[in-house]
Amino acid sequence: MNSKQHVKPHLLEALILIIFIIALISYSIMKLDSVPHIPILISIVVLFGYGAIKKVPYRTMEQSMITSVSTSISAIYIFLLIGVLISSWLISGTIPTLLYLGISIISASFFYAIVFIVTSIIGTAIGSSLTTVATVGVAMLGVASSIDASIALTAGAIVSGAFFGDKMSPLSDTTNLAATVAGIDLFTHIKNMMYTTIPAFIISLIIYAVLSPSSQHMDTTLITNYKETLITTNLIHWYSLLPLVILIVCTFFKIPSLATLAISAISGIVLSYFHSTIPLNELFAILYNGYSMETGIAAIDSLLSRGGMNSMLFTIILIVLSLSMGGLLFALGIIQTLLEALQNQLKSIGSVISGAALTAIGINFTVGEQYLSILLTGEAFKEKFKLLNLHPKNLARTIEDAGTVINPLVPWSVCGLFIATTLNVSVIDYVPFAFFCLLSPALTILFGWLNITITKAS
Repeated sequence: MNSKQHVKPHLLEALILIIFIIALISYSIMKLDSVPHIPILISIVVLFGYGAIKKVPYRTMEQSMITSVSTSISAIYIFLLIGVLISSWLISGTIPTLLYLGISIISASFFYAIVFIVTSIIGTAIGSSLTTVATVGVAMLGVASSIDASIALTAGAIVSGAFFGDKMSPLSDTTNLAATVAGIDLFTHIKNMMYTTIPAFIISLIIYAVLSPSSQHMDTTLITNYKETLITTNLIHWYSLLPLVILIVCTFFKIPSLATLAISAISGIVLSYFHSTIPLNELFAILYNGYSMETGIAAIDSLLSRGGMNSMLFTIILIVLSLSMGGLLFALGIIQTLLEALQNQLKSIGSVISGAALTAIGINFTVGEQYLSILLTGEAFKEKFKLLNLHPKNLARTIEDAGTVINPLVPWSVCGLFIATTLNVSVIDYVPFAFFCLLSPALTILFGWLNITITKAS
């Protein structure tokens, strides 16, 4: 955050404003079923009113918002490219082929572990945890019933895998958001997350394997139906995986994110002409509005009908509004005043990382919104990480480990409510078995105190 502090409010004033903003956003999301955009806009108006009372010039406050939002311009381009990339991966068959391969490995042996692996693969491929839960997750629950497996444990494995994908996919909006807030390259962020994510994944996988039922028989009708439907789309081809391979190779050679996403998207568009001919006007429409598929099976249609630049506008607008509010909070000295109150407790690397993680978790529980947990925590702790000479990628990893994966564990959160409704399993029932989501923040805090995989700024 580059906004200069123009006011030094009393701690009580800062607390009242922050509590008001959190209460407004929480009430709007949880009670009014509102998107967060409107309460954030109202909060901005309130902050302008507070600034006027403190005699801060309007132009000064406006400039603080512009300065803050300007830091996200490159990320906005990335989000738009991701929308194009998802569309290209759908028409090239990359996502359908990954889905086909994923559900092909389902078996009764090590069932929970396989559910975790499959949802992780699909979640990473499509970059959307909720879509993964609503489609593959629902199918996995049907299989669980056929082998008399625990529904709660299966739901925990589904949620863990889906949010592993949400956390590690270059297509995920939360992954891009965390990198943007910290001001680092997308693939630098993903690579750094592996230090906490891989151990959490392995430990979770072992637990799911140990807890899996011993049954060797299951009803494969649903899985077979899905596979046959995917084959009929004419999108399942070995060469359809090439855009994914290209993405990985470009990342390995440290090609900039924008170029990597563009190259992979172009390769997907080219490959799509190997199995279908799409008129240019229709192609442009798909890249902007997304791809649509009608197979007759709702779960498959939901997975294969997405993407497009237009699908990213919700997140882009939220970023602009949240960063505008963040710019005002800093320009009016509200964040600085609150952090100063914790100054004595936040002196070591472990305490700062723990503070950031617990703040992200706290925002998830109070506001119920994972985007805001990432945005607000990232903006609040950015300067604190700089003071301790910590590389920004440590902040990005912390807010992702404690922001993204905690939201589905909150019964009244956006993700928690969606998952409970979709799977018909209460959040309280699956929380004890969402091992990956529970381990991620624990490991990031532990590594902070032990100073493991912590990178200093050069």
